[in-house]
Amino acid sequence: MEQPVIQTSGLSIGYAGKSGKRKALHEELYLTLFPGETTCLLGLNGAGKSTLLRTLCGFQPPVKGGIRLMGKPLEAYSQAERSLLTGVVLTEKTNAGGITVYELVSLGRHPHTGFFGRLKKHDREVIENSLEAVGMVHKSDSYVSELSDGERQKAMIAKTLAQECPIILLDEPTAFLDITGRIETMILLRKLATEQQKSILLSTHDIDQAIRMGDRLWLLEKGSPMVCGTPEDLILKGVFETFFGKEQMVFEPLSGRLNVKTARTPIGLEGEPLTSHWVGNALIRNGWQAAETGPPPCINCISKDRIILKLPGGRQKETSSVEELLVEMKTLRPVQT
Repeated sequence: MEQPVIQTSGLSIGYAGKSGKRKALHEELYLTLFPGETTCLLGLNGAGKSTLLRTLCGFQPPVKGGIRLMGKPLEAYSQAERSLLTGVVLTEKTNAGGITVYELVSLGRHPHTGFFGRLKKHDREVIENSLEAVGMVHKSDSYVSELSDGERQKAMIAKTLAQECPIILLDEPTAFLDITGRIETMILLRKLATEQQKSILLSTHDIDQAIRMGDRLWLLEKGSPMVCGTPEDLILKGVFETFFGKEQMVFEPLSGRLNVKTARTPIGLEGEPLTSHWVGNALIRNGWQAAETGPPPCINCISKDRIILKLPGGRQKETSSVEELLVEMKTLRPVQT
């Protein structure tokens, strides 16, 4: 395995209290971040996600323990040296509306150009390559104020790419985006990790995308030890049920989704896989739970427009849509809470 770009040992993170003494949110963190991987940091608001990110990039000191950056203690680097290794995209919306996208991305070259910030041929090539990597070349001359939230986030990522740093930390990069923007941003970040061998760590509330796109997940919960691993291992070990399972919520390992916790009546379901999957989705919403097929009532999905509801006594109803099936099932009265 490659050497980690960030490694922590006995790390405690926290914030300064009213007395000035630092209060620990999490203790004894042993974390590793590897090149070419996308790591997703998940946790509820107040769990300490932003605090952890700010500590790892040196914006605030740890309460205790050590952080090694590229094999050296973090404190051994100056701020200028850290900016050559770590790029940070915070959750706040940028107020750089009066400059163009090209000018915004060029700010990422400041760690390389020095105080006066004069761009040379190589700097301009890096800026253009960064814009191309995020698909924003056509917006180079547009003002940042003219961009959509998704385009603005891409411009901020391009600015970080222009730093030419091996590590990128992002605090909720999809927070202000619609569903299309969230998916596009996650695809982009994973592409950057795999194609440019960047180490990417991002905090997010988007469980679906984290499970699908993340090479590793860091699960952070207030008052509990941090849990790390591949999404699949964490699901198979039942970690998600404990982490996300709240009084009114349940994590469903087969779908990888959070759902409302209800008492459900089992009903047999079989047939064509795609139709069965979405019939099962409708059953869950209406108080049923798909189970192995058995005695009636049960459902056989022949195709998307032929769904058969088998009833006791040998009776059956053939329906042509999920909506029609649900109408027929209303008389069966599932148990709901």
